[in-house]
Amino acid sequence: MVRATRVSPRQTSQRPPSFAHVISALRRLYGKLRPPAVTDPLEIVLFENIAYLADDERRERAFHALRARVGLSPAKILAAPRSTLREIAGHGIVPDQTVEKIRSIAAIAVDEFGGNLASVTRLPIPAAKKALKKFPSIGDPGAEKILLFSRSAPILALESNGLRVLLRLGFGTEDKSYARSYRSAQAAVESQGKRDCDWLIEAHQLLRRHGQELCRRSQPQCEICPLRSGCAYAISVSSRR
Repeated sequence: MVRATRVSPRQTSQRPPSFAHVISALRRLYGKLRPPAVTDPLEIVLFENIAYLADDERRERAFHALRARVGLSPAKILAAPRSTLREIAGHGIVPDQTVEKIRSIAAIAVDEFGGNLASVTRLPIPAAKKALKKFPSIGDPGAEKILLFSRSAPILALESNGLRVLLRLGFGTEDKSYARSYRSAQAAVESQGKRDCDWLIEAHQLLRRHGQELCRRSQPQCEICPLRSGCAYAISVSSRR
């Protein structure tokens, strides 16, 4: 559950800002962010799994270590000593479980897709998502992120920080079901976004950054947020003071 605090724009006198305005405001706040370093579908799956519960910096170090010490092809991963994979996976917690995930990813890539996911990205979106969800830890949001970051489909993929930002602004409705919250927020901005992968990648990154830095799950810094005047959550919090 996203824990955005249930509040609808109908509870305030304010309408939520347009989605384009949100992204423009966040761009002014954070500047132009670095494009994703990993855009190959299989590499994204590996990146998402290489360091469990690690921050961005540790995850990137683990991924670079995997590339340098083992290689990113399924064959090289399956041939690598488990001890080497375990050292790399040690950037996160439960490294032994991570090793088995990484090996499983390589085996699925070989057995199901001939070691290359290029064919998956050419499938219709529902079929592509179904194929990608065969990999460990990849659900609908992860599959959509892979399709977006590989520039295979212009979908606004969201992770938990970005989703929290949209729900607090009044886009969509928070639900006990993460999946329903996710779809609700996507549906609320669908007609306002651009059908352009680069723009949607930037939107994903900016929303995630904002959820990490200002619109945090606990103790959000609403008082310095450039979106506070049109934010249903900020207005609700301010009215209770």
